[in-house]
Amino acid sequence: MAGVEMLPREYGYVVLILALAGILNFWMSSQVSKARKKYNVQYPTMYALESENKDAKFFNCIQRGHQNSLEYLPMFFIFMTVGGIKHPIIAAVLGCVYVVARFFYFKGYSTGEPKNRLTFGAYNFMALIGLILCTISCGVGFLRA
Repeated sequence: MAGVEMLPREYGYVVLILALAGILNFWMSSQVSKARKKYNVQYPTMYALESENKDAKFFNCIQRGHQNSLEYLPMFFIFMTVGGIKHPIIAAVLGCVYVVARFFYFKGYSTGEPKNRLTFGAYNFMALIGLILCTISCGVGFLRA
């Protein structure tokens, strides 16, 4: 494959973690769809109103867990993709921590008690910071080459 020779072999781990993040996103989306049926929240309503739906908080927590993950997904993809060029193993490990922590972030949020998202889910932010540092290191490395 043209261009692949320029990337380290271990970059394959980065690609696999990116795929895993996409799979997690599909799964979270399916959980929101199930919650729409369970709590009777029709499209295009993004968030349920507590004045109209006694289960609004439960649905909104599930929706918010997915929405927050979507908000961070572009940054994760960029930092993972670029930081992994120079540091593929470190980026893959941090990416794996990010994806697993995001799963627990979503599961905690889905309990209907928002603070539960941070039990293990808070580690996703530390992993993202590590990926930012990998990306900065990659950029500095390009400038020094």
